[in-house]
Order: sequence, then structure tokens, then C-alpha cells
Amino acid sequence: MRGLLWVVGVFAAAVALSLALQGDAYVLVTLPPWRLEVSLVFALLVLLAAFVAGYFVVRFAAHAISLPSHVRAFRQCQRETRARKSLIDAMQAQLEGRYARVDKLAGDAWEHGASRALACLIAARAANRRRDYKRRDEWLERARVAEPEWRNARLALEAELLADERRFDDAKRALGELHAGGLRHLSSQQLLLRCEQALGNWEEVIRLAQQLAKRGALAPEALESIVSGACIAHIGRLSSDLTRLAQFWKNLPAAQRLQPRIAAAAARAFMQLGDGGSAHRLIEDALDSVWEEELVRLYGECRGADTLLRIERGERWLSSHPQDALLLLVLGGLCVECKLWGKAQSYLEASLAIRRTRAAHIALAGLFDAIGRVNEADREYRASAEIELGSESH
Repeated sequence: MRGLLWVVGVFAAAVALSLALQGDAYVLVTLPPWRLEVSLVFALLVLLAAFVAGYFVVRFAAHAISLPSHVRAFRQCQRETRARKSLIDAMQAQLEGRYARVDKLAGDAWEHGASRALACLIAARAANRRRDYKRRDEWLERARVAEPEWRNARLALEAELLADERRFDDAKRALGELHAGGLRHLSSQQLLLRCEQALGNWEEVIRLAQQLAKRGALAPEALESIVSGACIAHIGRLSSDLTRLAQFWKNLPAAQRLQPRIAAAAARAFMQLGDGGSAHRLIEDALDSVWEEELVRLYGECRGADTLLRIERGERWLSSHPQDALLLLVLGGLCVECKLWGKAQSYLEASLAIRRTRAAHIALAGLFDAIGRVNEADREYRASAEIELGSESH
């Protein structure tokens, strides 16, 4: 319908124009000594033809003048198309594990100038997978000068690749540059945690792990494992400095001080430094929270603490754990220290009644030796030897 209306309109306009041009009108053009007289219709047709011809001449000239720029734009478009294809092929080869091909395709993308920084980072990762660290560093340097807006991506990848090479100090430096700009993504924080673990900066490990847990990046089980390992390692490092060890233990959150593995490591460190009082107090706190055999055994090994107080605390525990052979053995040993011979014998014999162990037989033999009961001591020594021989045969 619209096309029909256009046709009718054009014909109507032609009819109106022909009616308007009817008559004796003419156009007179004089250029002495010449004189030209033509009809108005002819003059209008000539002017229209001249306008059309001039328009096409101007368009042709303009196109001819701009032809070199059009050719350059076409070639640039071709180069960008090839570069994008090389970049996409490089990413595909990266996922396929064809790392040598990645280097070639990334080089093509670099030459054609498409996303040069991205091409460099892809090639750097591929070179790192091939353990061609020199080539990797060349690509990273190209990325540094290519496109400054890719700085954060370059630093993040550089830190990751250096950590894979186990150059944790350099990786930490790259992360420091990244974080100096205010960017602290979870991935960079997790990588920093890995670097601090490798470098043995245990206090930083604990701090970072707690931060990541608050942001939901670490499961509670992973947090407990990381923090426990870091605390134990740091306690081992402080086992020659009583002041620093005591300060670290004081600043440690209560929930971590009550963990059996951490408490056992701290108790050993305090005992090694001769501070049995601190060792037995922290063991008591931990055992009140979680019953653990290793802590019970260490409780009996504390020296320099009030033995009578430890016996009293142990007897309170015994009301809750009456069938604990290890606790009975520890109480027997503590009573031996205080020369409470009758009570010691009863505890040691009760421990043996629940579970025969070499340590209980030896402790009982020592008690008999101390009070002059040589025959009973020999009997217990033989019993301990039988248990040892039996365990070796198995």
C-alpha cells in the first residue's frame, strides 16, 4: 500500500510540474557579443543535468582522494581480524595443553597488535608450564610496557607463576605491589597465604587465614588445620625463648589454646624451657575442654610444678574417667614422686587391671625397687620384657 501511494504521489507531482511549466516563458542568457534564448523548461532540465553531473564528479574526486585511507582502514581491519583469530586460537591451545603452539599464536597476535597485554599473559602462562622461565619473563616484561591498564592482571599472574616456581619472596613482592594499589581479591589473599606458609611466617599465616575465614574463603575445617599447623610450627620456633613463647601463648585466642595438638606442642615447649607450671596449667585447661591421651601423658611428665596439686586435679578427673588406664598410670607416677607408696601402688595396679602396658609394669617395678621389694620388682620387669617381646614378634 505504501509503494502504491508513492507511485501516485510521483505521478501527481509530475502532472503538477508539467502544468506549471506550460506557457511562453523563456530564459535569456547574454554574454556580449553572444545572446542565447531558450525555453524555461529546457533551461531547468539543463540546470538539473548540470547539478547531477557536478554531484557525481565531486563524489568521484572525493572518493579518489580518500582511497588511500580506505585501503589503509581495510588492511587494518584485516590485521585485527587475523590478530583476534590468533588470540582465540592461542587461548584454545592453552586449554588443550599445546603450549609451544600458544607461544607462536600469541606472537602473531602481538605482531598484529590485538590485545597485546592479554596475548603476553597467555604466552607467559604457557611458557611457565613448559618451565621456560626465561621466555616467561620476556613475555611478562612485554606485558608491562604494552598496556598499563593491564597492570593488576600482570602482577596477579606474575605472583602466581613465581609461586609455582617456588620463588615465594618474589611472588610476595609482586603481591605487595598489587595490594599497594588497594586491590585485595580473595585469590591474591589466598596466594599470599601460600607464600607466607612456604616462608614460615606463621603469625602472618594465622592472621591471613582468619581474614579469609571471615570472608568465607576458607571452610572451618581448613581454617582449623592451617591455624593449628601454623601455631605448632611457630611454637617450635619459639621453644628457645620463654618470654616470646609466653607472650604468643597469651595473645592466642582461647579457642585455639584449647585445641589438643596446639596445647600439647606448647606444653612440650614450656617443659623444654623449664617452665613446668605453665605447662601443667595449660594442659589442665585443655583437658577440661577436650579429653586427649597425649595431654594426659604430658601432664605426668611436667617437672617443676606442684605435684600434690596435680594429684588432686588428676583425682577429680578420675571421677569422670574411672576406667582410663593412662590417667591411673599418670596418677601412680605422681604419687611415686611424692613417695605416697601405697596410693601409687594402688593406682598402678588399677591401671594394669584395665590395660597391661609396658610403662605401667616398669613404673610398678620402680616403685617396688624404691621400697625394697626386690622380688616383686623383678617380676614386673620380666612382665614388661614379655610385653616388649610380644610387640616385636607382632
